[in-house]
Amino acid sequence: MSKNKKIILTAILLATLIILSRFLSIKTPILKISFAFIPTMLCAIWLGAKWTILLNILGDVIGATLFPTGPYFIGYTISTAIAGFIYGIILYNKKEKNFTEKEFIIRVTISVILVAIIVNMGLNTLWTSITSGKAFQVLFITRIVKQLIMIPIHIVIILFIERILRNPFEKYIRSNDD
Repeated sequence: MSKNKKIILTAILLATLIILSRFLSIKTPILKISFAFIPTMLCAIWLGAKWTILLNILGDVIGATLFPTGPYFIGYTISTAIAGFIYGIILYNKKEKNFTEKEFIIRVTISVILVAIIVNMGLNTLWTSITSGKAFQVLFITRIVKQLIMIPIHIVIILFIERILRNPFEKYIRSNDD
């Protein structure tokens, strides 16, 4: 895939990420439920870690600048970069041969669980504790419940969306007809 296609695809995913994260999400002072993971995971599958980290950092900085929901805190930007790295390393297959369906399901499951534990329950709980002044343990318990509910939802949604977009992506975007 040409660099121009990668830039354009990343820009489209960036716009989608900002819309899903800033406008189509449910926010409380201690929790946020969003489908912003979809463009992140698609970028990871299609373009790899480098582009996914860039997507997530730009999405967080642009979203916080244009549509702030509170003061900017760099910890959340670090978290989103780490999530992009995890997804990109595990889900991207730069070989022309795609993963088998079973391999792909395992990789999606592992990446979602790692991001849930390391980023959502670990780092984001720490950042929320720092910014809100609430006890880490109290926040952690609510995040465990949220992640136990959201992990299977994330897995099913990304498997469904990737399967729908796989053929159009291969035909129109990954093709070498630049």
